[in-house]
This record gives sequence, C-alpha cells and structure tokens, in this order.
Amino acid sequence: MKTKTLVSRQSGSYGDDYCWKMAGNIATVIRNVVALTLAVCVDLSLFYASGFVVAHNVFGHLARLWVSAALRWLALIAVTLLSLGHLKPLLLRFITVHSLLPAVFETGTEALYHEETPCGLLADMRCWLMCAGASLAGALFWEITIPDADDAAAGKEKKQKARVLLMRVLHLYKPDYLLLLGGLVFLTLAVLCEMFIPFYTGRVIDILGSHYQQNKFLSALLFMGLFSLGSSVSAGCRGGLLLCAISAFTCRVKVKLFGALTKQEIGFFETIKTGDITSRLSRDTNLMGRTVGLNVNVLLRTFIKTLGMISLMMNLSWKLTFLVLMETPITGLIQNIYDTYHQRLSLAVQDSMALANEVANEVVSGIHVVRSFNAEKHEARRYDNRLMETHNLKTFRDTVTAVYLLARRLTGLGMQVFMLYYGRLFIRSGQMTTGNLVSFILYQSDLGDNIRTLTYIFGDMLNSVGAAGKVFEYLDRKPEVSMEGKFKPDQLTGHVSFRHLSFAYPSYPNKIVLQDLSLELKSGQMTALVGPSGEGKSTCVSLLERFYEHQSGEILLDNEPLKSYDHRFLHKKIAVVSQEPVLFSGSIRDNIAYGLAECSLDEIQEAARKAYAHDFIKQLEKGYDTEVGEGGGQLSKSERQRIAIARALVRQPQVLILDEITSSLDAESENKIQQALASFPNQTLLVIAHRLKTIEKADQIVVIGDGRVQEQGTHEELMDKKGSYYKLREKLFTEENTPQ
Repeated sequence: MKTKTLVSRQSGSYGDDYCWKMAGNIATVIRNVVALTLAVCVDLSLFYASGFVVAHNVFGHLARLWVSAALRWLALIAVTLLSLGHLKPLLLRFITVHSLLPAVFETGTEALYHEETPCGLLADMRCWLMCAGASLAGALFWEITIPDADDAAAGKEKKQKARVLLMRVLHLYKPDYLLLLGGLVFLTLAVLCEMFIPFYTGRVIDILGSHYQQNKFLSALLFMGLFSLGSSVSAGCRGGLLLCAISAFTCRVKVKLFGALTKQEIGFFETIKTGDITSRLSRDTNLMGRTVGLNVNVLLRTFIKTLGMISLMMNLSWKLTFLVLMETPITGLIQNIYDTYHQRLSLAVQDSMALANEVANEVVSGIHVVRSFNAEKHEARRYDNRLMETHNLKTFRDTVTAVYLLARRLTGLGMQVFMLYYGRLFIRSGQMTTGNLVSFILYQSDLGDNIRTLTYIFGDMLNSVGAAGKVFEYLDRKPEVSMEGKFKPDQLTGHVSFRHLSFAYPSYPNKIVLQDLSLELKSGQMTALVGPSGEGKSTCVSLLERFYEHQSGEILLDNEPLKSYDHRFLHKKIAVVSQEPVLFSGSIRDNIAYGLAECSLDEIQEAARKAYAHDFIKQLEKGYDTEVGEGGGQLSKSERQRIAIARALVRQPQVLILDEITSSLDAESENKIQQALASFPNQTLLVIAHRLKTIEKADQIVVIGDGRVQEQGTHEELMDKKGSYYKLREKLFTEENTPQ
C-alpha cells in the first residue's frame, strides 16, 4: 500500500512538473508574439509618421531619414527590453540594420546618382516590407556565416579543419599543377567570352526594335558568334585538362593509400571492416579528386562570372541589380539548411553501403560454408536487409533534395516576378530600354544559377573534404607495430628467446592470451609446440612474425630485440608455412618467388624439390607457368601446401615455422618433407602440430597451456614425467583408435 502511495505521489509530481513546463512554454510563446506585434505596430507608426513629415516639408530629406532611423531604433530597443526583458545580439543586429537601412540607402543613392527613390519620397507598406525583408535576410546570412560566442569555437575549428584538409589536397595535386594552370587559363577565357553573349543579344534586340542599321546589326552578330565560339572552345579545353588532372590525381592517391594500408599491423585489419577499407579506396579517393579538379574549378568559374555579370548589370540598371542581390542571403540560408542535412545523410548512406559491401564480401569469400549449410536464402535476406537500409537512407536523402530544389525554384521565381514588375516601371519612366531589360533578364537568370552554385559548391566541397579527411586518417596512421628497425647483420644463428612475454589481442584487450611466457628456440634444433587449441601456440608464431606488439616482456633474435631488425631482412630470415596456405592469382613460379625481386628459375626449382613439389609441377601442361587460379583454387590442398613450403624454403630462412602443415599431406609426403627439413643442420625449426607422432623426434617439445609453458623436454623425458604431455598423448591416441 505504501508502495502504491509512493508511486502515485511520484507520478503526480511528474505530471505537475510536465504541466508547469508546458505552461511556461506557452507563456513564452505568447510573450514573444505580443512583443513582435507591438514592435511591428510601433515601427509602422514611426515609418508612416516619417512619410507624413516629408509630405508637409517639416524637415529636409536626409535629416528626416536619419532622425526617423534614430527614433525607430530607440523605440524598437525600448519595446524589446520592456516586453522580453533582455536583448540578444541577433535582435540588436536586426533592429540596427532594419532602422538604418532606408537612411543609408537613400543617402548613398543621392550621393552617387543625385536622385531620390520612390521609397525616399513617400513611405508605404511596400517599402517597409522590402526593408524588413532585406534586414531579415542580412541577419540570417550573418548568423550562418559568422556564429556567435557559443558556437564560435566549434565553427572555427570545423572551418580550420576543412581549410587544412583542402591545402593538403592541393599539395597532393602538385605534380598536376601545369594541367590545373592550363585549365584555369581556359576557364577564365570561357567565362569572359560567355559574359558578353547576353550583352550582344540585347544589342541585337535594340537594333531590330529601333531604326535598323545593317552595319551595327552584322557587327553585333559577328561579335556574338565569336564570343560563343571562344566560350565553347575554351570550355572544352578546360574540361579536358581538368579531367586529365583528376584522373592522374586519383590514381596517385589510390596507390598511396593502398601502400599505407598494407603497412598497417594485422590488428588494424581485424578491427576495421573490409567494406570500409574498399569504400575508402574506391569512393573517397574519387571524391578527393573532385575537391580541386571539379569543385574549385566550378567555384572559380562561377565567382569570376558572377563578378563580371554584376558589373555589367550595374551598368544596365543598378536599382534592379540591388533588387536581384537581395536573393543571395535567402538562397544562402536555404543552401545552408540543405547542406547540413544532406551531408549527414550522405555519410549515413556511405556507411550503409560499406556494410552492404561487407556482407557481399563475406558471402563470396565463404561461399563453400554458405553452400554446405544451405544458407543461401539467409544470406540473400541479410544482404537484402542491408540494401533496404541503404535504399531508405537514399530515399530520405533524395526527398530532402527535392524539397530543397522546390524551395530554391520558388525563391528564384519570386525574384523574377519582382524584377519584371520593376523593369516594366523603369521602361515606362525611360530609365532603360527593352533590349537592356532582355540583357538584364538573361544576366539575372545566369546570376541566380551562379549564386546558387556558389552556395551549393561550398557544401559539396565540405563533403569532398570530409571524404579527404577519412583518406588522410588512414594515410597518417602510424602502425602500432613499428617497422623502423635498421639492424641487418651479416651472420644470423637463429637463436630465439621469449622472455616473460604477456600479450592480449587488440580486438580483445581484456583477454590475456600469453602470461609471463619464457621460451628458447636454439639454433639448429627443432622445437615443437603442443597443447590444446586456443592456448597460445599460434600466438607465439604471430608475435615472432611481428604481426602484433606484445604488452610486456621481449622477444630476442640472436640477443637483439625483434623490433631493431630491418623489416625486409627479418621476414626473409623468418619464414612461416601455415595450416591454410594462401596463394595469389598468377603462376606457380610467381607464387614461389612471391616477394623476391630477383629469384632465378633454378632457385625456384631447387626449393620445389626440397618441398617435394617439383614432380607434380613438371607433370602440369605449363609446368611452373601454370596458373593457380584465385586463391589457388586450381590446385588441391596438398599441392597448395607444398607450394607454400617451397615459397618459404626459397628464401633460405634461418628460422622456419611450420604451423600444422602436415595435416593436408599423406604419410609419404610428410616423411619426405621431414627428411628435407632435417637436411638443414643450422636452421632453427619451430613446429606446431596436433598429430604428436610427427614431432616425437623433435629436440625440444614445449607444452603450452593457459598462456604459459607447462612442460618442456624431449619426447622420452616428457613421457617419463607422465604430466600434461603424457595425458595429452594418451587422450589423442585413444581418440584416434576409437572405432567409427
């Protein structure tokens, strides 16, 4: 009963808090609406009072404007403080611009052109709406481009990061500077020629509309044709040069990124998905190329063309030009909102595509497992689910794009209506001709597109620079396993020491695999590691190959730390043959000599003989030039194993590691390989095997369990102890002789 009472009290308290919060929000909205209504009424009253004053010649024209501006500013500040109790910087900027705009505009017009506008002579609702709209657009544009104190740090950091990434991309374009410079020259020529085409179009209309003069008409047509031809040729040359630069840049960055990825430690590829890596190689590198090759090209072309058009439009009608430019901040606001959502959705689509590619790669690489477990429909559904996620994100992104395009077109349409209305008034008053209006309309159409392109291209550049940031993240990444060693001794005995080694895999840092393990591999001896699966045997091999960096302890080769050895030298002197050998598409000869720049056919054949692979290779139709297929699929598992052994032996390693290699060989091949390995008296041999019969002749047998060395000695010594090795051998012997 007490519990129910407590719950009801808590529920009542929560409901009361919710009601109070809703009431507070409603009161805030009502207060803001009242403040806005009061401010509009006061401002309109003072605005019309200004018109009344000029109608009765109380003050001079300019004096009346500035007195009215001061009174309106003071009145709006007072109303805001009384109704809201505070004054935000945004409101202060808007009130200041809104109050001073008519006075500044009229003063500038009279100083530059010695005339007065209708709004200066007679105050009405249209003039007030134009000033309010311009002030609001200016305030919004200021908020978008220059954040306030709360967001300043984050905004500047983002801009700085984008600027740094852009400079890095430009630096990577250094080999293509001549192509970019040529593209810039042709870009400028194309823009200059294109700007004069609407001008001569208006000239032709004026000539046809007034007294026809053939010479002027033919001259205008000739210049219009020449500028059109020059624009087309220059644009074609510009596009060709820039496409060549983009192609060269993309290839260069892909090679650079691929090289950086191959240098990363093995743990990197265990934590990063394959689809993410392939997406960086295929998609993001192409976006990087667009950053400069296309985006900067479009930005410069549009900027130059915009400046030229504005100057020509000012000559035709400066009043209409100012009217048209009022569209810029509104377009910028719409573009900024669109860019924010579109970039977020584009990143989500990119990640979703990477996950879908990951599913496809998993199924293709494990098709045998999929087929054996009859999981084709399951994998198809899983892939379909990933694709549907991508489809839904793309649909939402395209919907946002459609809404953005609609808003942009409506803005442009509204501006064209205003322009035609005032253009008709200017023609009637004789301030411009019909041909000038046609030229102005053509310029305005292109100018609107250019302004929208300028605002769009900034968002697209941020998207491209964001892709560049992901590529640079991989390019700048330093492998956790250092490969900066320089030690390359002339003589190497192959004595390996594991001293107090502790290790956990990067993907599972809390799971300790090796704990204070100490072990020695003596030169010229065969050491066998035995023990249950998952106890750390293969981990010892991975650390000896420097695939990972151990957390504590050290591994010494001839009393020198492994990390001090040169990377190439170390992996030539230490060779591994794994249980599941990996062959690459190409010939048998290429696979045996894999990684060796200079390796003769005699050396390849000698290594194949030692691995007992020479006989079956010679029986093939093309011999050592036989293609092995993708992953060695054209060969049997036993043949792949022997080629992998030959690939290790051709390096003449001082330390040879065999990880369960006899599991795929018949008894005869196994005995021959053991005999071949025994023919290297000075070679350090490390063998991992579950078939204990294969390692009974080892000089040293080490039993590993729970990440530690539990026992070590010869076969006879360990059998006499009747410890872990004895129990393991008895268990395996019993399993092998159990009737099936």
